[in-house]
Amino acid sequence: MALRHLTPLSPFTTLTRRLPSFPTLSSTTSRRYNRFSFSVMASASRKVLVPIANGTEPMEAVITIDVLRRAGADVTVASVEKQLRVDACHGVKIVADALISDCVDTVFDLISLPGGMPGASTLKDNNTLENIVKKQASEGRLYAAICASPAVALGSWGLLKGLKATCYPAFMEQLSSSATTVDSRVQQDGKVITSRGPGTTMEYSVTLVEQLFGKEKANEVSGPLLMNPKQTDQFIVTELNKLQWTCASTPKILVPIADGSEEMEAVMIIDVLRRAKAEVVVASVGDNLEIVASRKVKLVADMLLDEAAKLSYDLIVLPGGLGGAQAFAKSETLVNLLKKQRELEKYYGAICASPALVLEPHGLLEGKKATAFPAMCEKLTDKSEVESRVVVDGKVVTSRGPGTSLEFSLAIVEKLLGREKALEIGKAMLVV
Repeated sequence: MALRHLTPLSPFTTLTRRLPSFPTLSSTTSRRYNRFSFSVMASASRKVLVPIANGTEPMEAVITIDVLRRAGADVTVASVEKQLRVDACHGVKIVADALISDCVDTVFDLISLPGGMPGASTLKDNNTLENIVKKQASEGRLYAAICASPAVALGSWGLLKGLKATCYPAFMEQLSSSATTVDSRVQQDGKVITSRGPGTTMEYSVTLVEQLFGKEKANEVSGPLLMNPKQTDQFIVTELNKLQWTCASTPKILVPIADGSEEMEAVMIIDVLRRAKAEVVVASVGDNLEIVASRKVKLVADMLLDEAAKLSYDLIVLPGGLGGAQAFAKSETLVNLLKKQRELEKYYGAICASPALVLEPHGLLEGKKATAFPAMCEKLTDKSEVESRVVVDGKVVTSRGPGTSLEFSLAIVEKLLGREKALEIGKAMLVV
């Protein structure tokens, strides 16, 4: 996120934010691991359990679920609470597929524990989940955890003895009592994979895909995510017609969601903006608060769009997903809100399919340069910046897809609340 000015090649200004290099996966290989990998690859079924709890980190849960389902895994999202709905961190509400008690007799190829506090502690204290994961380990099948959960859950259960593991930096001391700690973004040792936090979740999830389905499938899945294949130490936000964004000390932001919205993008946007202490209203574009996103993750909005439309916002930002973007484009209420936002010279943005399917056809990109998901870029009138990962043109911000969502969200934080706040959040998420 450190800023440096490049020599301009046009009347526009290009801003470069630097990120640390992403190390490749660390792996401790053993004969036992090789046998395990073969047995999973030979299996006709790839069943995955992702347990969630109140206080689970939503990015870590949803990105993992989304990426594994893209690969074709049969993912069961199981609540360890008494009800299916959990209130994850940062006010994100997720509805599970089952209760953990429903999963006792199922054989899973992989169990992956998201982090977040107090979610990780709740997972650790659930005896049913503990027994399921211990059985998974004793029978030589894959298990994994990210953020606080390697230390708080797996370590406490004695499932990391003699293994190398990593976790969120604040829990490394606790982890050191139960494992050999390493600073890797993703660490694999035998049948166990661990990772550090929100900013490493996509790498972690693709690693899980590779273990279940092989490297070819992992590459196939990671491509459309728009992860940085070179894992360089920087990302670029292209800013055109630069101006200072102004808003109240607590910006009010509308994030609409609909059936078919891309859950990774929606959750990352909501999570990051709420970390920045923005007042984020999640509104359902439909008749129900609960929506079923593109990879079948069930999210619950704060209110319906008709109610949300009565309020005013500093920023309206649209996640992507084909079905969700199509629903947005058909919503007269949402389109009118966006047009009013432009008339009032306020801010709006979109990612993935939404710049092309919502903003462009309704004249909301007129005179603006933008980017979108690669398959949608032909629908943009001005294609001069379609290769950029994030584009800010005046009061409009656009981006490409799931793998650029954190950059997109941090760019919004920087424009609304300053670079220092964006840097603070990026560091906490292990993005910068």
